[in-house]
Amino acid sequence: MAYKEQVAQFLACLARACAFRLRKDALLYVLIGLYSLGGLIFLGLTDTTEMISHQLYFRQWPQVFAVVMPLMVIVVDLSIPILRFDRRRLLAYRRTFSARRIASLLSGVLLMMALMIFQGTFTSIKNALPALEGGFQYDKIQADIDAWLSFGVDPWRLLHAVAGYDVVRTIVEFNYNVVWFIICFGTLSFVLTSPTADGFRQRYMLFFLFVWIMCGNVLAGTFLSAGPAFYGAVTGDHARFAELTAFLAPSQWASSAANYQSYLWSLYKEGKPGFGGGISAFPSVHVGLITLNAFFLAERSRRLAIVGFAYVGFIQLSSVYLGWHYAIDGYVSFIVVMLAYFSASALRPTSLALARRSDATPA
Repeated sequence: MAYKEQVAQFLACLARACAFRLRKDALLYVLIGLYSLGGLIFLGLTDTTEMISHQLYFRQWPQVFAVVMPLMVIVVDLSIPILRFDRRRLLAYRRTFSARRIASLLSGVLLMMALMIFQGTFTSIKNALPALEGGFQYDKIQADIDAWLSFGVDPWRLLHAVAGYDVVRTIVEFNYNVVWFIICFGTLSFVLTSPTADGFRQRYMLFFLFVWIMCGNVLAGTFLSAGPAFYGAVTGDHARFAELTAFLAPSQWASSAANYQSYLWSLYKEGKPGFGGGISAFPSVHVGLITLNAFFLAERSRRLAIVGFAYVGFIQLSSVYLGWHYAIDGYVSFIVVMLAYFSASALRPTSLALARRSDATPA
């Protein structure tokens, strides 16, 4: 009887904890819902409903974020008490299997499923932009601004002059297309599912949504460009970036730049949606999201800030090196995220200033 009472008490605590977290996440669900509804209305009004991509995410997203990521979280949680050999092991077990911890995991997975709808809407809008804008109108001017800022030389030429080697290309491609994804969405999964992130969970999510919408939809649609890899196809000037595309072409492994760029272009030419589809270079969502992570790392310590912003620089250089972006795409993303971050911080008098905490503060 005592055991049944304990189970009932635990389930009641779990239900209350889940309800509490759902109430805290209400704003995020409302924003995701409004964005998704607005996106569908936008596609309907512009007669581009054939670009709706939600079904692609419904097939693949749950495998990663409702199965793989939660399993990784559980494995990490279990490893903590298992690896403890002191008298606090029991305390670690209780914390791992507490109602608060389980509620945090469940609510995080549920919010990730809501983000599946958000990402489907984002890709749908991104796919529709070229049709609405009459193609990519801003590649030449953006490439010219890039060259002007680099003293008359396209920035990729400077990078390839010192690092134009096959082995470097493979390393950069793996980091840009695989490691970046693991870092950004692994961080997102941690923030949403870990109770230790409760202090900044909602704030991080609001910035996460902001980067996708402002950089990936609003600014992208206003100054639509395809990027160096597609420059010849959209401007007719095949010579300017011919050496860049020739350097990328031999690399044909699954996540290579050339392979993925070919996939995106085929979707564009056929006028159909695809998972992760859509072409837009300005500004860079890759740089925007990793910049967001760097600012939140900087709240923890100066050392983490150095690591975070060094990685931002590496992603910025990689985006140019691989022909995905003009250098200004990353510059603008960094500035947009920085202004948003400090503007929001100025409105929060009690927010943590950049790197105020000592390096000894545990993350």
